[in-house]
Amino acid sequence: MSIVRSNIFDPFSLDVWDPFQGFPFNTNRSLTTFDNDTSTFVNARIDWKETPEAHVFKADLPGVKKEEVKVEVEEGNVLKISGERSKEKEEKNDKWHRVERSSGQFMRRFRLPENAKVDQVKAAMENGVLTVTVPKEDVKKPEAKAIEISG
Repeated sequence: MSIVRSNIFDPFSLDVWDPFQGFPFNTNRSLTTFDNDTSTFVNARIDWKETPEAHVFKADLPGVKKEEVKVEVEEGNVLKISGERSKEKEEKNDKWHRVERSSGQFMRRFRLPENAKVDQVKAAMENGVLTVTVPKEDVKKPEAKAIEISG
């Protein structure tokens, strides 16, 4: 079984691929000071699965407090997950050898399908994982109506 992490043909995703993101790779960074390039926490990893009852989004947000995360529905059917991971304070006597954890703002948007109940969205955060549940409308099967045949 293969799980597709991103699909440029997904009509519901509003993510824009930037071919120049992370370019050029600067390997001569100072290890004793924070680099401004670390304030790009825009790549919050989010899974979206659909169950018979709901659309479920799970975002890995380690080190982010729930007060730093915002979940909104824009334009009637666009789910927006945004927030900010605070930068760790640099002490004068600290000597940094490597800075790989990112900080700064992040934002992801997803266009929800028509069957989403946007007025009943729920969000919960536990152990660094944000779970957003968007219930789905019940699909009503058209009832068969018997037609009397005359003649």
